[in-house]
Amino acid sequence: MSVVISDAWRQRFGGTARLYGEKALQLFADAHICVVGIGGVGSWAAEALARTGIGAITLIDMDDVCVTNTNRQIHALRDNVGLAKAEVMAERIRQINPECRVTVVDDFVTPDNVAQYMSVGYSYVIDAIDSVRPKAALIAYCRRNKIPLVTTGGAGGQIDPTQIQVTDLAKTIQDPLAAKLRERLKSDFGVVKNSKGKLGVDCVFSTEALVYPQSDGTVCAMKATAEGPKRMDCASGFGAATMVTATFGFVAVSHALKKMMAKRRVRVKQSGRMRRERLIRPGSVLKPASSQR
Repeated sequence: MSVVISDAWRQRFGGTARLYGEKALQLFADAHICVVGIGGVGSWAAEALARTGIGAITLIDMDDVCVTNTNRQIHALRDNVGLAKAEVMAERIRQINPECRVTVVDDFVTPDNVAQYMSVGYSYVIDAIDSVRPKAALIAYCRRNKIPLVTTGGAGGQIDPTQIQVTDLAKTIQDPLAAKLRERLKSDFGVVKNSKGKLGVDCVFSTEALVYPQSDGTVCAMKATAEGPKRMDCASGFGAATMVTATFGFVAVSHALKKMMAKRRVRVKQSGRMRRERLIRPGSVLKPASSQR
């Protein structure tokens, strides 16, 4: 059953309707999207979902806000330090849209509980986990059960958001997290490339070469040691910038919305000498119609 869009909802998200169309506004209001991992990527993804008018959002994370999250996470504010990330983000979403149905799961996804948490019937899942084992378990389960999902690679050690893009997980470069993820998917879950060399998993990643912190306080494109940093955390590892981590989250949301629209064949009109409708496809670029003379 479709959500009845209230006048207040329409007032809040009129800009969404004017961009995507009325049918898309209803599609988004009816959607239930899950964000797993509410950190440097996931917090921004949740923000974008809320501000686009997604009707139901589930947030899964058991971590607390840390002062060292300040450089990359939207909920990392002074008064939030020590509070649960998912709860803080849920309250923020309710402030953005009081009619959004927000569910908080105060837990980490693991191979043992992934089936429980993914059995809801989500319209889409955005994977923003930064640990390989649970990330692989989530992807394998969603892939096996045909639950739409977009995963995100490592967002640390990069400064240029213009190099972020979406491709099949098998095709990523400059991404140690994605590389380890491919290995784990193959070894633990038997996920291998198909005849076209793809894994069938959409992944947000960056082509930018990574920047590693050095022991003397400098940074360079080489690891400090053979066991150099390989992830973001509160005390060591890759550095990170909001401009990059947020863009990872925004690109993931944009990709999910376009996939949802394509599945439901929601169209946008283009104006020009000949008015026609064209389906928005993931990864497509809409060119402006030629101006009339």
